[in-house]
Amino acid sequence: MTKKEESKMATAPVLDTSATESGEKLPWKVVQCPHEWDVTRPEIYVEDRWHPIFKEMREQAPINKVEGSGFGSFWNVTTLKAIQHVEALPDIYSSSFEHGGITLVDDEALDEPIPEDERIVMPMFIAMDRPKHTEERRVIAPAFTPGEMERMATDIRRRTGELLDSLPVGTAFDWVDKVSIELTTQMLALLFDFPWEDRRLLTEWSDWAGDVELFRTEETRKARLAKMFEMGAYFQRLWDERKNRGEAPDLISRMIHSPMKDMNQFEYMGNLILLIVGGNDTTRNSMSGYAYGLHSFQDEREKLEKNPELIPNAVSEVIRWQTPLAHMRRTALKDHDLFGAPIKAGDKIGMWYLSANRDETVFDNPDKLIVDRENARRHLSFGYGIHRCVGARLAELQIRVLLEEMAKRRLRPNVVAEPIRVAGCFVHGYRSMDVELTKY
Repeated sequence: MTKKEESKMATAPVLDTSATESGEKLPWKVVQCPHEWDVTRPEIYVEDRWHPIFKEMREQAPINKVEGSGFGSFWNVTTLKAIQHVEALPDIYSSSFEHGGITLVDDEALDEPIPEDERIVMPMFIAMDRPKHTEERRVIAPAFTPGEMERMATDIRRRTGELLDSLPVGTAFDWVDKVSIELTTQMLALLFDFPWEDRRLLTEWSDWAGDVELFRTEETRKARLAKMFEMGAYFQRLWDERKNRGEAPDLISRMIHSPMKDMNQFEYMGNLILLIVGGNDTTRNSMSGYAYGLHSFQDEREKLEKNPELIPNAVSEVIRWQTPLAHMRRTALKDHDLFGAPIKAGDKIGMWYLSANRDETVFDNPDKLIVDRENARRHLSFGYGIHRCVGARLAELQIRVLLEEMAKRRLRPNVVAEPIRVAGCFVHGYRSMDVELTKY
């Protein structure tokens, strides 16, 4: 590292001289890139070395501003309480696409900035503020009620059992592809009433849609956009086929028979991206996290195998430990004192769920997956407040059924090679993971 780079790496601490409404203050800093605290760097996730970086931030400056990253300047918010505080103030901290949306990508700060006339916005209700967020979420929410979960549970269990019975015992295979992707893609196909034979398209589109790294170059942006238009054209055909039919429980029909029927093509595409990525990546990467996590902590795996009544709690713990979406963004609409940090109107806020779920003040021994952890459900993997994941119940149901059906068959996934992880700061998951099933 050159002297110039060392100088740029130096932190610029700022004393916490102002108080929040409650009077509580947290240490905060401003740092200049290149800097370890620029946690938008994809390599720290693909190499699985993010843990000490966030730990250092939580200890030294739980709220800190990173200036000059490849995604622009932004605040890191790294502790559970501070993130909940931001999420509880949606009129101050906006999710709206009009102010930048829900990821830290900054069109103008990229090495290859996106020209203003080439910026295509695909609005989705998670990236909207009230009242429109409330109106559109209300259309989708009935698909995920407790009653709907009860209605779907039998089918989820049947499909999960059939898949597990088809897997080889004693021969290595890719758990991500054969189990995690297949189960979640089947579920998505049922939710959309999507043509069964084409269901793997949903996985392909989800991978393209959720990869924030693709925004960094013009070439990959254009490739991503082509995939999104391919998805839009396919779903437009489904919309056209169903628009004159009666009401039905699938998500497309719910949108047709609601105020969302007047969406333009870009808003339709945006909401499809939300539902596909939300329905695919969260569940898929938690299912993979189950296999990797319990292999990593074999004392906890043995505890769960001997005490299957712990499975419901273990589901929450797996979701906490994996944290399948690393961050969500908010944009400040006005100046605000956030536990002493002077947030200015227009500032970007990165709420790092990945770090909050490792917050030592909330979770004892947080880097360990503990199947009987008493407060596992305090995790922030589904967000908090008005934007809490609408499909959380379904994700928990699918993961719980997988663990129960594995226990029923006394099957154990043993990871036989280090997995290939997603290179990116948004979706936190696995590309592939070779496992071998054994009986216990």
